[in-house]
Amino acid sequence: MRLDAQQHFTPEFLPSLLHPILKRNRFDGSVAVVPVPSVDQTRWLLAHALEYDFIQGVVGWADLHDPHLPAVLDEYQRHPKFRGVRWWFDGGLPPALDEVARRHLTLDVAAGFSPAIPEAFPHLPIVAGDWSTVPLDCARYPNLYVKVAGLITSSPGRWKAADFAAGVRALLAAFGPERIMYGSDWPAYLPEGTWKEALAAFTQSIGAQTLETRELLLGATARRFYGLET
Repeated sequence: MRLDAQQHFTPEFLPSLLHPILKRNRFDGSVAVVPVPSVDQTRWLLAHALEYDFIQGVVGWADLHDPHLPAVLDEYQRHPKFRGVRWWFDGGLPPALDEVARRHLTLDVAAGFSPAIPEAFPHLPIVAGDWSTVPLDCARYPNLYVKVAGLITSSPGRWKAADFAAGVRALLAAFGPERIMYGSDWPAYLPEGTWKEALAAFTQSIGAQTLETRELLLGATARRFYGLET
């Protein structure tokens, strides 16, 4: 069962456009990740997730400095596909991350990754989305995962696997396939790039791998991280 662990739907690029692409490429589903810090956008994604079965999980945004955070998370968790919070770090560590961990939710680090995050919240499942900035020695934190997404976002049609293969393979060696997941970052590179091109960039960057490793990277790790195995 293959899973695209990151794409961002918008009113212009709706789930109905991605679904046939996933089917053609033998992917069973995806995780919708909020593209901007917005409660309204999170609600919009959750509504679409109820309509489309292939959207297996939603990662939304909530203000971790808001005293009303528990009420917002209560609302989100009434949706069966809500899985976690995405946060843009600016150097500070919001204490409310304890609340996210207490609810058995996940944390997507959109930007500003620091080793202090998994250090301070060891019981919170964390995935770093800015994969190229994660120090390899952070693999010592067992709660830290890495999402390799957006390889072609800045250069669709002009990339070479050699541009990022060394970095991706170093991450793979440090973290192992059990803690690395693939995300397409669709539709950030449209119209110049395509979903299939994003997948090709990833598979070329990891090089020859066993079938078991490929299945972990292309779905099994994400399913376990987001609690989608059932």
